[in-house]
Amino acid sequence: MFQEERMQHILEYLHVNKRISVEEICKLYNVSRDTARRDLVNLEKKGLIVRTHGGAILPLTHERIKPYKERLHFDVEEKHKIAKVAASLIKEGDTVILDTSTTVQACAELMEDINCNVITNSINVADVLSAKVNVNTILLGGKLNQEHRFLYGHNTINMLSNYFADKAFLGALAITKNGIFVADDEDAAVMQSIIKQSKETIVLADHTKFSNTAAFRVCSLSEIDIIITDKSPNEGFIKTLKENGVNLIIAK
Repeated sequence: MFQEERMQHILEYLHVNKRISVEEICKLYNVSRDTARRDLVNLEKKGLIVRTHGGAILPLTHERIKPYKERLHFDVEEKHKIAKVAASLIKEGDTVILDTSTTVQACAELMEDINCNVITNSINVADVLSAKVNVNTILLGGKLNQEHRFLYGHNTINMLSNYFADKAFLGALAITKNGIFVADDEDAAVMQSIIKQSKETIVLADHTKFSNTAAFRVCSLSEIDIIITDKSPNEGFIKTLKENGVNLIIAK
C-alpha cells in the first residue's frame, strides 16, 4: 500500500473511531512503528490530525467549514479549471441540477447563455444565472441556510421530486473509498435527492478532497458517473474509481 493511500485509510479510521494509536496503525497496515509515526507527522503537517501521546485524533476545528462568501476566494484557479470543463458538458436543451458548492457556482458563471433548464437550491447560483437570458432557472424553495446560502428541508426535496435532470453537478468536501461526504446533514439529504432525480451525476472537487474527511455521507462511489478534479489522486484510488465505474477527468 502506498503512503498516500495508507494515510487516507488512517483518516477514514479516525472519522469512525475518533482516535488511533501507533500500534493500531502497525497492525492494520502491516508497517513498522517508524513508518506509522511518519504517516502521522505528514498528516499533522497537512493540518488533518492532531498527534497525541502514542497516536492521533482529529483536530477540534476539523469539521468547521468557512462561510460561503469566504470560500469563494479560496483555490480560485483550481475551481476555474474544474468549472470550465464542467460548463462545457452543459448542452443546448439540457435540464441540469446545480448544487450549492462554490465550484459549482463557478460552473454557473462559465456556462454559455444557451437554451437550457437549470434547477438549483443555491441562492448564489440562481443570482448568477439571472444574467443569462436564455437559461430557464428554477430556484427550489425551502428553509434558508444563511451562512452557506442554500435552501433545504422537506419542501426542497418535495419540489425536486417534480423534476428529472439529464445531469447533476455536485460539490464535495471529501471523496473516499466509501463515497462522497459533506459537512452538513441537511445539505447531504438534498444532494441524495438530486442524485435520484438525475440521469448522470458529476462531482466537481479539487485534489485536496481526496485527502479530506467529513461527517455526512451523500452516496457511494458507484452512484457517481464522473469526477472532475485538477490533479490525479494516487494510483490505488484511481483503481478504486475504475472498479466503481467512475470516469475521472483531470482539468488542465
